[in-house]
Amino acid sequence: MKLFMLFLPWTFALLSSSFASTSPSVVERIFRVQNLRIKRLCNERVIVAVNGQFPGPNINVREGDTVIVHLLNEGPYNITIHWHGVFQLFSAWADGPEYVTQCTISPGNKYTYKFNVTQQEGTLWWHAHASVLRATVHGAFIIQPRSGLFPFSKPYKQVPIILGDWYDANVVDVETQALASGGAPNVSNAFTINGLPGDLFNCSRSQTFKMKVKQGRTYMLRMINAALNNDLFFKIANHNFTVVAVDASYTERYDTDIIVIAPGQSADVLFTANQPNGSYYMVASPYVVNLPDFDTNIARGTVIYDNALPSSEPLMPILPPFNDTDTAFKFYTNVTSKVGAPHWVPVPLKVDEHMLITIGFSLELCDSKNASNKTCAGEFGDRYSASMNNESFAIPAGIKMSMLEAFYNNVSGVYTTDFPDKPTLNFDFTNLDNAYNKSLLYAPKSTKAKKLNFNSTVEIVFQNTAFLEGQNHPMHLHGYDFHVLAQGFGNFNNDTDRAKFNLVNPQLRNTVGVPLGGWAVIRFQADNPGVWLMHCHMEDHVPWGLAMTFEVGNGPTPSTSVPPPPTDLPKC
Repeated sequence: MKLFMLFLPWTFALLSSSFASTSPSVVERIFRVQNLRIKRLCNERVIVAVNGQFPGPNINVREGDTVIVHLLNEGPYNITIHWHGVFQLFSAWADGPEYVTQCTISPGNKYTYKFNVTQQEGTLWWHAHASVLRATVHGAFIIQPRSGLFPFSKPYKQVPIILGDWYDANVVDVETQALASGGAPNVSNAFTINGLPGDLFNCSRSQTFKMKVKQGRTYMLRMINAALNNDLFFKIANHNFTVVAVDASYTERYDTDIIVIAPGQSADVLFTANQPNGSYYMVASPYVVNLPDFDTNIARGTVIYDNALPSSEPLMPILPPFNDTDTAFKFYTNVTSKVGAPHWVPVPLKVDEHMLITIGFSLELCDSKNASNKTCAGEFGDRYSASMNNESFAIPAGIKMSMLEAFYNNVSGVYTTDFPDKPTLNFDFTNLDNAYNKSLLYAPKSTKAKKLNFNSTVEIVFQNTAFLEGQNHPMHLHGYDFHVLAQGFGNFNNDTDRAKFNLVNPQLRNTVGVPLGGWAVIRFQADNPGVWLMHCHMEDHVPWGLAMTFEVGNGPTPSTSVPPPPTDLPKC
């Protein structure tokens, strides 16, 4: 097992904005997953990282390129990599979620991810999709337009801004202890901007991200929320932003003084250095509702004008309250797609599959074999769990192959295709009187998929529930973008809320925030065969079971079907 020290400058590399070619190329990289010794918050910790970097290396490609990444697992844990938001058109074997599209890559072994990047431009990211390793194993995945032209004026520079968090402990141990007790994991100790907590923390004044800017120039911030469990607000003192893309889909220009970004989401944001020469704090702060215990710290970086005096004290922005739902909801619902932009697709109007999926917390008996003699750290002495339509997702112990392998080889017994289209019980989903109703709280563990025909159109109403008082849930779909038709509060009303649907220019996303006490409606066309995970991107909620899968059937030809698995596909 190798141990590496990190020697990187605290400034983050700017991406050249002149990145154009008329023909696709092959982008090939080696990812070495290794232990890395790193110092944060006065303490040295050993983390898992890629190529000795935290955050990991950026991958910068052009639309149409082929990407080949050779992953060598030289670390201590099983791992996979997910290319978050990349469609993986007819390359499902490269998607990465453990036991869904592949078995994990064990220490000392390797796997090559190979896929094309087509019909997408903008900012996505890659991260570990096994255990909680994405806390430190992640990086930007940036897709430049092949022409080099954007549907807006070309920015002077492009700057990746990865918002994350830091655990002053071994994050795998944090998860393991929580799963053993049945309770909630400890919260993070700091938020970070490009891996750095900023000058509010002990021993961290030199660990502050610094962005140098030129007066009058416009910069594109390629923003990613890699934090495990928090929506985040982001502001730069005295500066405004223009959102031009979300989740690698172009948007109408949306002007704002604050960015709100959920775990898993990304955004391309323009900002112009149009203030007096000086220094200005950029700040990431949590947006949290209904959590008694969360990381209340903020991360700070600095924007420094070229001619700023070295002694100038940065200005601090005015931050919203942690629970400012009005500001968050305004941002999340005001963004619209740019009709006619590259890779824009209209909303499919004929719907083949209608689904109402309740999402939220639930409980699991502390010890199903002997519940009366054991107490866990969850509510009523049981384990915290989570479910969708009263099904709590879990891969069965002793699995011999991934779900995708079972689909490809027509093997039964790995999963079933009876995920329900609607909840088993109809009740007042958002009524807090049901928050601790024991007759509703316990959901069975299962490994279920919803079966879809190739090219069918699916509409999903995500309905958040008040179980255990609830929380926001950013729902992420692998393999697809989807149109976000509407979002709202209360119980979705099929008779009145459909009038709110935007069928003209709704935002296209791969991750949508479903608000506490509310709902969101999405629609997508199932034109990519395979087995695709849909789950909450709050990392704590995934091992609890807030997930399900879609089994999308093959198309009519070999070119519209799942290809054979790679010869080096990891074995369970």
